[in-house]
Amino acid sequence: MNKDYEKRLLKQQNPHIVTSPVISPCRRTLTFSPKKENPGDRFIPTRAGSKWDVNFALLQENDKSNSKIRKGHDGADGKDGLVYNALLKNELLGANIEDFRDSPEERRALSPVQSTNLYKFSSPKSKREELSSPYSLSPVSAKSEKLLRSPRKAARKISKIPFKVLDAPELQDDFYLNLVDWSSQNVLSVGLGTCVYLWSAYTSQVTRLCDLSPDGDSVTSVSWSERGNHVAVGTHKGLVQVWDVTSSKRVCVLDGHSARVGALAWNADVLSSGSRDRHILQRDVRTPCIVPDRTLIGHRQEPLLGLPHHHGLLASGGGTADRNIRFWNTLTGQPMQSVDTGSQVCNLAWSKHASELVSILSSTRRLTAEGLE
Repeated sequence: MNKDYEKRLLKQQNPHIVTSPVISPCRRTLTFSPKKENPGDRFIPTRAGSKWDVNFALLQENDKSNSKIRKGHDGADGKDGLVYNALLKNELLGANIEDFRDSPEERRALSPVQSTNLYKFSSPKSKREELSSPYSLSPVSAKSEKLLRSPRKAARKISKIPFKVLDAPELQDDFYLNLVDWSSQNVLSVGLGTCVYLWSAYTSQVTRLCDLSPDGDSVTSVSWSERGNHVAVGTHKGLVQVWDVTSSKRVCVLDGHSARVGALAWNADVLSSGSRDRHILQRDVRTPCIVPDRTLIGHRQEPLLGLPHHHGLLASGGGTADRNIRFWNTLTGQPMQSVDTGSQVCNLAWSKHASELVSILSSTRRLTAEGLE
């Protein structure tokens, strides 16, 4: 049967069947039919009865449970920053925080304990005293006023009576020497004459780590590593010894100074040593230390050292002939900044929470704080 006749016959019998047109090989045209967009439907629930302070507190608890606790806090995490955050939550989220207490739980939530449900299925009820007066001239709500007027926690009092007294014979009276250091493992190291003693705060047991009398040398400084498993010992002859306190064995001996080593500072595995020869040497204790990695020169007198909590920065202070606090880039060995204190620098201490430095000046008998951006 002819194919054309068969198609016409099928079309007559079934007129609802649409046959595809034959595409001409000579001319091909492409046609695009516009697509009809289906907007669909959205349901936006009302959130007028939601307690956003509870919702945000729950989110913060989940985030902190999954993340590690930070070792350092910036300035916004202080008491003033927490009060400011609570004030913002009162004004923007209606958190109704009235009292501020510096406890870990309230630092985490900064909101009163309420229902833990994310959504509230009842009409909100407000007390009469919670309603703001239309005649109030205060720029903040009544809850925020109570928050700002709430008493602050009193500062921690430090007892003037020591709970433990240790005998320290042959302890040299020289502020250039650093003969006492406390480790992260709660062990105190003290340099007395030619020996280094360790005192455990847990067991109150005293052990002798080393004795330099056979070498005819004496201890001039001690410093613990960050992990608390190694202690560096500076000597009068200009040597630096690194000891393993677990095995009570000497790991290595570092030379390079021509005078006594009175200051030591650790930054991870990098050990910095300051000597009376007015030089600061930096060495990595993991590598054979034949030649120091860095030599910092600039002080006119025996320097004191101080290391901050971040990498690549070192602070050093000089005596009466120097009177400067110098900041060094330990990665390049170049000086960054110098501050003339006008007095002898006796000691340096870095803050663990911010880039701030406290220095003790002898002649004026005062403390100064320096900030480094």
